[in-house]
Amino acid sequence: MTKAETLEQIIAERRTVKPEAYNGKRLDEALVKRVLASANWAPTHGYTEPWRFVVYSGESLKALGTFLATLDQPDKTDPDFNPVRFERLQNRPGLASHVIGIAMRAGDNPKIPEVEEVCAVAMAVQNMWLTAYSLGVVGYWSTGSKAYTDELRDFFGFDERHNAMGLFYLGLSDAQIPPGRRLSGIEAKTTWK
Repeated sequence: MTKAETLEQIIAERRTVKPEAYNGKRLDEALVKRVLASANWAPTHGYTEPWRFVVYSGESLKALGTFLATLDQPDKTDPDFNPVRFERLQNRPGLASHVIGIAMRAGDNPKIPEVEEVCAVAMAVQNMWLTAYSLGVVGYWSTGSKAYTDELRDFFGFDERHNAMGLFYLGLSDAQIPPGRRLSGIEAKTTWK
């Protein structure tokens, strides 16, 4: 198989696997470092390298879970408080081997718009995801309204020059990973001129 064929296969087979399907086994720290190192090779306009990461494992996963559940539902006395949701959010990080907090720190060059920095971080996460898959590790990029909050950024330990961009869960799974699907082929999304 050529390098191109191998890469195409990795891209096509990579899947989102949520922590509920993880088997509880822990990853070696050296493997997680390999995944993170691949992020550093993402394209970046002007070498701003805006990606920033915080890695949670072991006991710090409990603190992360408590933070996430409390961020989602800060008042347990609220009549709309959902204890099942709270517990699910609180326990979710502990299902993973490692959870990587993702942030973006835009560069100081006014010629580089923030959207390009966001795209660079997304490419860094894609690099991590593809590397993880190639190493037999599953992943899940958790986003949503709480993923971009100042509260999450502060929990990560970053200052106001940073923007939180979610969490990347890593683990191992014994579950059957479903084949990929797209609603349409690339032809339906491409115009040739």
